Amino acid sequence: MKKHIAEPIKNKKDIKSVEEYLKEHNKRDYALWVLGLNSGLRVSDIVSLNVSDVVDRTHITIIEKKTQKRKSFYINDKLKKVLKDYTKDRNIDEPLFLGKQGKRLNQRQVYRFLVDVCNKVGIKSKVSTHTMRRTFGYHHYQKYKDSIVLQKIFNHSSQRITLMYIGVEQDEIDWTYKNFEL
Repeated sequence: MKKHIAEPIKNKKDIKSVEEYLKEHNKRDYALWVLGLNSGLRVSDIVSLNVSDVVDRTHITIIEKKTQKRKSFYINDKLKKVLKDYTKDRNIDEPLFLGKQGKRLNQRQVYRFLVDVCNKVGIKSKVSTHTMRRTFGYHHYQKYKDSIVLQKIFNHSSQRITLMYIGVEQDEIDWTYKNFEL
């Protein structure tokens, strides 16, 4: 059985389509999407956040579930605005992302909404709970070309793992084949 490997969403128009759809249809999922794309966090860490972790803060600080390492990252202006709107009138002690039954959202629910919205806006890439994290990494790398910083953000053991994770290594190989002739 072939393992389903999520791909980053490389086309910025596709990212914007998801964002606009969610903004119009689901405030919670929109906030989660913007947080995922602007933090590079794993979904397991996103759904573990509480309102108190993001309100009136300049940074979000967590202990990553997978690595048990401390991670702190700056909340950029876009994310700050989305979180401020999303948490307005919310209880500071409750989970940041609640499901329909008033319980903390889980990874399976996030997977379902991601697959659903990507299908609705016509995205053909393989989607999973890692899609937001990989998309963050891909576009971070495209902007800064700094695999060392990205390796640190992701807590990967090597730059090679980071480049493979975000799909850049294959892009670069494909580019060389495309542009090479004898």
